[in-house]
Amino acid sequence: MALKFISAEEAAALINHDQNVGFSGFTHAGCPKVVPVALAKRAEEEHAKGNPFKIGMFTGASTGDSIDGSLARANAVKFRTPYQTNRDMRNAVNNKQVHDPIDYFDMHLSQVAQEIRYGFLGGVDVAIVEACEVTEDGKIVPTAGVGITPTICRMAKTVIVELNSKVPSSLRGIHDLYELQDPPKRRHINIFEVQGRIGLEYIKVDPEKIFIVETSEESEGGGFAPLDKTTAQIGDNVANFFVNEMKSGRIPQGFLPVQSGVGNIANAVLGSMGSNKDIPRFDVYTEVIQDAVLNMMREGKISFASGCSLTVSNEQLQQLYDDLDFFKNKLVLRPSEISNNPGLVRRLGVIGINTAIEVDIFGNVNSTHVMGNNMMNGIGGSGDFTRNSYLSIFVTPSIAKNGDISCIVPKVSHTDHTEHSVKVIVSEYGVADLRGKGPNQRAREIIEKCAHPDYRPMLHEYITLQDKGHTPQDLYSCYEFHKSFLETGSMKNADLSKFKK
Repeated sequence: MALKFISAEEAAALINHDQNVGFSGFTHAGCPKVVPVALAKRAEEEHAKGNPFKIGMFTGASTGDSIDGSLARANAVKFRTPYQTNRDMRNAVNNKQVHDPIDYFDMHLSQVAQEIRYGFLGGVDVAIVEACEVTEDGKIVPTAGVGITPTICRMAKTVIVELNSKVPSSLRGIHDLYELQDPPKRRHINIFEVQGRIGLEYIKVDPEKIFIVETSEESEGGGFAPLDKTTAQIGDNVANFFVNEMKSGRIPQGFLPVQSGVGNIANAVLGSMGSNKDIPRFDVYTEVIQDAVLNMMREGKISFASGCSLTVSNEQLQQLYDDLDFFKNKLVLRPSEISNNPGLVRRLGVIGINTAIEVDIFGNVNSTHVMGNNMMNGIGGSGDFTRNSYLSIFVTPSIAKNGDISCIVPKVSHTDHTEHSVKVIVSEYGVADLRGKGPNQRAREIIEKCAHPDYRPMLHEYITLQDKGHTPQDLYSCYEFHKSFLETGSMKNADLSKFKK
């Protein structure tokens, strides 16, 4: 049948108030860009007429400003899940003073597609996806990010495809698109090595429900901040720890697949691993493939990378498109329920490296909330990897806000990852290995190896306050650091002496 081509405005007109809309992509990579902007404009026009207009949002992870920013500024979102990073969306999520605020619920990324299939989140009325190719028989080839695209395309009543001419159709073949079966009929996942493939290079959709909007939009990927002394030292600490683990025989000489979160510290860790002559070539099994991964492939330090998205700068993305012959047999992009699948993470022996907002002295990690209240971004895929990895590592600077916040605290203000899953903490000061250590040992290890020297005396003082029980947690004073910051602007003013018995 003939493909149906429409404008972005006509596409936005297909979406109605109170419908649920699924978006392709994972981070900014692979996200549609023109239809969401047209949809935001439509919402503003309806609001100006006095009409309600809000949609429910399912995404693979965070998105570009064209989706999260545009729709948040237009007050066009009734609920959103999962991970987000946009400032306007974050402000809308955290602002409880506004009428009818966004209902944001955080989820492990590996679970989003299946929760939608199970019907726990409501149906999918419309899917808006970016593609580099669409065929008349309904084959859709995604671009640089996958996320939940196969599931929302299959389940949606209407599929709007942004066919982006900026992305070469020769990208076809880089994807491995597979959707899990639902219980009790779920089959085992036949991936036994990082480069294994089990799916298709396209998504098959009923062509009757496809509408195409032609675009030529650049990716919304920005660059990373240059390395500073702190992030560089954290990277070196992680790399040196790996070398010692190999020497001790706890990491095989051929190494293990690595997962690394998104951001400057994650890039610094990979860069340090690449420059360390004692770390051999290794594979990456992760969500986001970042700039450092592509650079290390060119240098021969990474042999293969499996991920959900190419979360790279626009410059790196164009270089990849220009050199697809080199990269195509070294990369695979999968749906998030495969890239983050807990069983595969454990089977492959993935080393998980993620970033914390704060860590407490017993090894619990807060990845999501600032001062326990304000959502930063979300848990993302850190839980998928932390709970199931061969070795779970969290990295964090020792301090924030010019030293007025200690990222090592007596008790985290929000718990995303418990001490039972967290094996190693790394700051610019060193590496705290928590394996095989009880609460008192963990506390001393984290304080001495990771805390900033300005806060070590107070943290040591804290663990002397409680002399009963298995864990020296004092419920009367455990949030004194946070209370001090909220009241005085600095955790350094915390006074623990008043809690001494």
